[in-house]
Amino acid sequence: MRLVIFDVDGTLTDTMAVDAHCFLRAFTEVCGFSDVESDWSSYSNATDAGIFHEVFECRVGRPPSPAELAHFREHLVALFRAAATRPFDPVRGAPELLDRLKQGNDYSVALATGCWSDSARVKMSSAGMCYDDYPSASADDAPERDSILKLALARAAGSISQKLSGVIYVGDGVWDIRACGKAGIPFLGIASGVQKEKLIAAGATCVLPDFFDQDQFFASIESILAI
Repeated sequence: MRLVIFDVDGTLTDTMAVDAHCFLRAFTEVCGFSDVESDWSSYSNATDAGIFHEVFECRVGRPPSPAELAHFREHLVALFRAAATRPFDPVRGAPELLDRLKQGNDYSVALATGCWSDSARVKMSSAGMCYDDYPSASADDAPERDSILKLALARAAGSISQKLSGVIYVGDGVWDIRACGKAGIPFLGIASGVQKEKLIAAGATCVLPDFFDQDQFFASIESILAI
């Protein structure tokens, strides 16, 4: 049994642009913060929780209160729901690949996302997938991506009866590669163009454009796990 752990934004759902737009809008509308840096790789923890805490503390000089965090999170999710009235696109081939993985006996699936879980649910549902179909961990659980990844692995391992013979993380960001390095988990990239070059420069050995070619996806997994 192989375990494939997926990121959400930019990996399963084509939502990087709408994510940045809504996040920056929430900072303005809830906190009054303008000119927030939108290069998530520049933050100590490139997760919803990590980015919010870092920006808030930098601007205000103290950590956010639980009430302030909850208000921002609720507003952000509401912005995603409003944006999702026009359905988000999945990354090409993602729904079909998840269906195939779900039906087979050789692979198990988990999710490890830097989003808060409510945000991930909205994005995946709008793109034709279901967040709650899989063991998962999110920014609800920790601000650090490697901690989220390790927790997703632990929850997935606890939900299946077979012994795992390999684990791989599928993501689209340089922060995903960093998390995999800390967690000791192999990485498979999903990106094209400039983003593909960034992943390769950060150490990715294999980057696919999407999930349309399922045979290539499975061959890539086996090749990476064989190293």
